Amino acid sequence: MQELLGRIAKLDPEASLGLRVIACFDELMAGEVNSHALASAAAALAGCPAGFRSGDGSRQLRVDSGGVSIPGDRPAEVAALSLPNDSEVWLEREDAALPNDELILERFGLAIGVRFGLERQQLETPRDVALALDPAATPEDRSAAAVRLGLMPGSGYRVLAAPLFAVFEKRPAGPTDVITSEHGTLQVVIVTDDTEDIAVTPAGLGPSGSIGELPRSLRAAVVALRLSRPPEEGLVRAENFGGLVELLAESSDTTDPDAALIDEIMDSPWAESTVRVLLEAPTIRQAARDLGLHHSTVQSRAEQIERCLGYDPLSGYNRTRLGISVLRWRLRNSRVLELPGPVG
Repeated sequence: MQELLGRIAKLDPEASLGLRVIACFDELMAGEVNSHALASAAAALAGCPAGFRSGDGSRQLRVDSGGVSIPGDRPAEVAALSLPNDSEVWLEREDAALPNDELILERFGLAIGVRFGLERQQLETPRDVALALDPAATPEDRSAAAVRLGLMPGSGYRVLAAPLFAVFEKRPAGPTDVITSEHGTLQVVIVTDDTEDIAVTPAGLGPSGSIGELPRSLRAAVVALRLSRPPEEGLVRAENFGGLVELLAESSDTTDPDAALIDEIMDSPWAESTVRVLLEAPTIRQAARDLGLHHSTVQSRAEQIERCLGYDPLSGYNRTRLGISVLRWRLRNSRVLELPGPVG
């Protein structure tokens, strides 16, 4: 499914939306996430609350599109799908159904059926992944959750963060869940620090740390994910940016006096590629060779950037200043966590 999805997405992004829904639930089932994660995914994909009820009434779950649990019984009028043993899943859409609602319900119901083994009524598992990653939880609670997940104190782990519609060519082993962030709904996987051959796009991989540092790794992974530019940069490793990831995670545009100027520069069609090469190349001549342009053309662009910014972007700490502003610009303009709209 993931291989087919990748091929079709290149040909027709709109036509691939249904397959992306299918692939999303396939990956969540492969990751053996719990019902809250499945309901969160359904709600995020549909853009409205979603829910599940077991046939004997012992288990009911409702979550909004942000993944937050909703108390109380479901409304009387919902788009519902009946499952074996009188269980059901539903979407609580107030307006008319959207084109992908039926498919989301079908895959949500299938995933719930597999997760619970409805014929066997398996018990639900706690949300230990979310707890182990929660910076608001106490260190003791986070450590206890990590140990229940099979993570070992003294060993190193990283957090992999990806959107619901990420394409997994190979799913890494490790505890998985669906969580919400201020930037959108995420699939997260906790992997060992020596995990190799991670093939997923787009995604961000946090730095290695102990089980007590998992929230920090998650925060860095989200920044790295938002810096990804698929297909050129599908998987971004936070450690490649060193301490800049922490700086970016803690700062905001209000602390960047150059934000408006960078936005103005990046409006030019040549700006992003030119700025990137100027930051990487030791000289303008080398930058021109890397871009395949004449030296005078790149020199002219560098001078235009300098006039706009009011400082020489290639001199001393100004190069770092420009680099940080460009990374902030990339975060402001990141689209990797945006869910595509329904095809109507």
